[in-house]
Amino acid sequence: MSAPTQRTSIQLYRDLLRLLAHIAPGTSPKSIALRTTVRAQFENSRNEEDPAKIEGLKANAVRALSNYMLYQGGVQDKKKGGKLGAAMDNYHERSVQGMQRNGNDSDDKKGAAR
Repeated sequence: MSAPTQRTSIQLYRDLLRLLAHIAPGTSPKSIALRTTVRAQFENSRNEEDPAKIEGLKANAVRALSNYMLYQGGVQDKKKGGKLGAAMDNYHERSVQGMQRNGNDSDDKKGAAR
């Protein structure tokens, strides 16, 4: 995929809509919710004129597309017994455990403050 500066906002919007048609085809609740979210994000930024903010928004859109492609690659790789899917599962488990530990730490701090 091209760098964010080489894609226009409308091209990124269309790319995202095509991706959504692939992820959730038809008129399922998931499809409607995803399209509504993408549309709302672009509508909220429609009148943005700051070039730095526009580039940041474009970079976020490209990152979303890239993350999905990486995720799907990991899912397909896992089905074939590859290492990427297993590594993604391992990372997810460590992240969840870290969030649980941090959540418990903040609960302990709240209890100590009382």
